[in-house]
Amino acid sequence: MSRAVVRIAAALLAGLVFGSGLIVSGMANPAKVLGFLDVAGNWNPTLAFVMVGALLVAAPALALAGRRSRSYAGADMQLPARGPVDRAVVIGGLVFGVGWGLAGFCPGPAFVAAGAGVGKALVFVAAMGCGMAVVELWRRRPVPGRAVA
Repeated sequence: MSRAVVRIAAALLAGLVFGSGLIVSGMANPAKVLGFLDVAGNWNPTLAFVMVGALLVAAPALALAGRRSRSYAGADMQLPARGPVDRAVVIGGLVFGVGWGLAGFCPGPAFVAAGAGVGKALVFVAAMGCGMAVVELWRRRPVPGRAVA
């Protein structure tokens, strides 16, 4: 079996496990997420348990990944670099939080719900794509004194 097939199969399996987990935990349901964010009203703490479970799985996996130069499928490890918390990180976090609070979706659950044909999720994914395009255009704009990348 070629490395390309292994990589595609691994990505497909990871996506299926992630999407299944979102469905089983109810996190593809925006009402459940919005219930978690409603701390002053009818608060639903189940998202906190999902987050703790995700951390318990992700922390050891990330520690192992940090010690490797290549993935099990043979690809280069591409872990995020640690950097300063700058204006872009803060603005991105605020936009993410506002979108999450208004719609009850973040990207993963939105794609799962959009795949199921949920109209609100389809609109969210389209708006997310437009937002990413605007950011890319903004980053590529000519700025005096900055070299074009």
